[in-house]
Amino acid sequence: MKALSYNIVLIGFMGTGKSTIARKLGYLYKMDVVEMDEEIARRQGMSIADIFAIHGEEYFRNLETGLLRKLKARGGCVVSCGGGAVLREENVALMKENGRVVLLTATPRTVYGRVKDNTRRPILNGNMNEEYIAALMEARRGKYEAAADVVIATDGKDIGQICGEIASFLRP
Repeated sequence: MKALSYNIVLIGFMGTGKSTIARKLGYLYKMDVVEMDEEIARRQGMSIADIFAIHGEEYFRNLETGLLRKLKARGGCVVSCGGGAVLREENVALMKENGRVVLLTATPRTVYGRVKDNTRRPILNGNMNEEYIAALMEARRGKYEAAADVVIATDGKDIGQICGEIASFLRP
């Protein structure tokens, strides 16, 4: 597949497959992949959990916004956003200015199964259970859906199926 001039921006709750799908799309379209959380952690020289603990969520959200500004100007990337990136309207506007926004979804049970052993999820610290995940997903659902150009459910699908659905959407 030919590289695209705009960004493919993956949004969704943690554990919906954004990182995995971003890597595969990057390979298929011969595009750079930017994992926003990894990039922020690298630039700050500390983990996301440490950024939250030391500086707070607002500081982290400011870092997300700054990175989205840079990526908007760059174009031609697959961007895997952190789960809360859509909480700021400015971030959504930046995503849409030079990108197609793809919302990946999964059920709370699927998400819990994927993240339950991960200790690097500061939003879930002390709340690693399906009920909390379901409540947080529901609280964010409207923001995700408003930001999305297309919604792709990932439950019960393999990487190829999900990427195929996204590719169908990206075709002119």
